[in-house]
Amino acid sequence: MPRSRHPELVPVRCLLVDDSQTFLDAARGLLDRDGVAVAGTASSTAEALLQASALAPDVAVVDIGLGGENGFELASRLASQDITVIMTSTSAEADFADLLADSPVAGFLPKAELSAGGIRRVLGA
Repeated sequence: MPRSRHPELVPVRCLLVDDSQTFLDAARGLLDRDGVAVAGTASSTAEALLQASALAPDVAVVDIGLGGENGFELASRLASQDITVIMTSTSAEADFADLLADSPVAGFLPKAELSAGGIRRVLGA
């Protein structure tokens, strides 16, 4: 498939994974307005894996602190399904530098900076 001359115009299908319904609702609204198609949301590892299989998103934005679950473990499982993963947190990226470096994720976006442009920047588009 040929690459678009305008990658910013190609819709990105995204799966949002966070244990906060408030964050999921706000992020979905923001990304939908910004041109990212939020294919689905999940609040747990099990739900995220089901959604990923059913929806085949281009990218998953996964909260590092996923309630009592490990966001990095989920990221590894999603990456093994050829889904690009971007980690997010309210904490600073430096707090997770070693874990990020040792994981198969594409990058990190602070929750406060989550946007279509931020996602595309991490994806290299």
